[in-house]
Amino acid sequence: MTATAPSAEQLEHSHGEFGTDRIGRFLFWVAVLFSLYQIATAAHIVNLPSQVLRAFHVGFLMLLVFPFIAQARDAKPLFKALAWLLALAGVAVALYQYIEYKPLLLRAGDPLTIDIVFGVIALVTVFAAAFVLMGPALPIISGAFLAYCLLGQYLPSPLNHRGYDFSQVIDHMAYGTEGIYGIPIYVSATYIFLFILFGSFLERAGMIKLFTDVSLGLVGHARGGAAKVSVISSGLMGTISGSGVANVVTTGQFTIPLMKRFGYRAAFAGGVESTASMGGQIMPPVMGAVAFIMAETLGIEYYEVVKAAIIPAVLYFISAFWMVHLEAGKYGLYGLPRAELPSAAAALKKGWFLILPLAVLVYLLFSGYTPLFAGTVGLSMTVLLILGGSVALGLPSQVLRFIFWIGLGIVAASFFRYGINMILVAAALLIVANVFMEGGRKTLIVCRDALAEGAKTALPVGVACAVVGIIIGTMTLTGVANTFGQFIVSVGQKSLFLSLILTMITCIILGMGIPTIPNYIITSSIAGPALLALGVPLIVSHMFVFYFGILADLTPPVALACFAAGPIAKESGLKISMEAIKVAAAGFVIPFMAVYTPALMLQDGGPLAEAIGYYPAVAYIVFKALLAIMLWGAAVIGFLRTRLVIWERLLAAVAAFTLVASLPITDELGFALAVLFLGLHWYRTRGVTEQKPANQ
Repeated sequence: MTATAPSAEQLEHSHGEFGTDRIGRFLFWVAVLFSLYQIATAAHIVNLPSQVLRAFHVGFLMLLVFPFIAQARDAKPLFKALAWLLALAGVAVALYQYIEYKPLLLRAGDPLTIDIVFGVIALVTVFAAAFVLMGPALPIISGAFLAYCLLGQYLPSPLNHRGYDFSQVIDHMAYGTEGIYGIPIYVSATYIFLFILFGSFLERAGMIKLFTDVSLGLVGHARGGAAKVSVISSGLMGTISGSGVANVVTTGQFTIPLMKRFGYRAAFAGGVESTASMGGQIMPPVMGAVAFIMAETLGIEYYEVVKAAIIPAVLYFISAFWMVHLEAGKYGLYGLPRAELPSAAAALKKGWFLILPLAVLVYLLFSGYTPLFAGTVGLSMTVLLILGGSVALGLPSQVLRFIFWIGLGIVAASFFRYGINMILVAAALLIVANVFMEGGRKTLIVCRDALAEGAKTALPVGVACAVVGIIIGTMTLTGVANTFGQFIVSVGQKSLFLSLILTMITCIILGMGIPTIPNYIITSSIAGPALLALGVPLIVSHMFVFYFGILADLTPPVALACFAAGPIAKESGLKISMEAIKVAAAGFVIPFMAVYTPALMLQDGGPLAEAIGYYPAVAYIVFKALLAIMLWGAAVIGFLRTRLVIWERLLAAVAAFTLVASLPITDELGFALAVLFLGLHWYRTRGVTEQKPANQ
């Protein structure tokens, strides 16, 4: 195993993002401290009660968000002073929760006046943080739910409730494990932050370059190679980052200009990158951190969520891959000459060890270990690789380097017997060793910056989890979810399909400007129980709302991922959004297919599985989904062997729709129409041959 010294690009550390003045440096080190605190609690070096753990997490978020935004926007002195006031108020709330932890438990349900004051401060700071960080959409929705707690008794039946005292509402929202400190912030303070940090370290270690080089080597020469590189590299990045918009602005900086260079329309290039990047949130093992919240909410093992997600995620990326293949064929777009491309084998040979932490992570998750433990081990192994690579380069001979790596591997493997502490001790020793090496000091800078970058990336996720907790708190206090759920159930008793459409529209509307995590939490709390009551399996109902929450970032008028791609593609975000909808077609149909045939998500139930058996049902539904994707892609792009005429596009679209519908005789009709379409198209285009450039 070999390792390289940090590049100049890696050494462009994060101070600049926080500001280079005294305040910027202070915020930078607060971010580093935040990450170290999260690692210490995850590894049980620091043991705190769950309530205090959550309160400190929110306190760190408040301390960073307000001054960071004020610095980034170069606010006027008055607003900077207000930002620091809000930041310190957020810290004061966390300290109050720590100091008064036991007394607060003893007087739960009977708060003192000072408890109410600090509770109001907690709510104000969380709402303000969400507003300055993500805009007005999420605070307005959460504020409406909070107002419902206070004023809902004045609404007409069945929307009204019995009424709650102001102190009771504040106590419920700001103390205990409901409201702000509910399940979402617990997951943010444990799993989510750790996996964000894990992705940050992997990126600093060179994982983006490895994924890009492998993708270029595999498909860069093929028809539409530039766009296929985007699909593969963004999908691979999604396995570790799980952040759609972040993927757009990282991998998109490379893939979008590459696609435009080889003839793809700017809007289509942006749409491909947006679709592929958002798909990272449904790609195991990280899945945009929603998988952890889903497992915690449903009380199931994490691998059960991954099992349900794996086939739909693969189908999603196959669909995107197929779309860009057809688009390239339609316009005669080819890839780079092989001679100009990196070798996938050489890239893997050079950087294969970067995959080890990800492989260990997946193994641990599927072996029944908790995500917290698996994430801690994965992160620790990544740090060992980064620090160990610098130490190995400082050894005088290849033999000593080999012995060093073998020893480090034995240490990493020993956690099965001796626990995570063995790895942490090794990491501490490597840090000391790097202090006394010139290259090692540069490596420590890379690690330090990864800590700061991870904390910065976690800010919007953590704040969203805090403010959306108010919505969950409202539902647990008032039971308002039952009202909407009963409406969906009443519609579903007449037509399950209509209730699914209603749920889909709700998810997309709520997703306009709201991150995926709060969108999932809101919609699963409202619509999930209703779909379950209609006979939809538990995980399938939650995956249904999760999918459409993600697709909300691709659908107009908001389309966050598409507008993030706009400046890179130099194209309108709305035009990019329209192309993204076409490329992401599978994402719109797979959830519906899974509801009618749960075998698509490897779940029991459904008439098909009862009729032909579980495994035949899985094979059948996957084949049907692939055929539907192929037909829909041909209809949307207007190309298969050659450009389609209008009647062929209509025939392909009807065939695809009937395969998705899962109603009596629709499958038979869909297969018949598919055979008819393919036969007629082949007959019309017989003798057509593809002309390839000589350098291919």
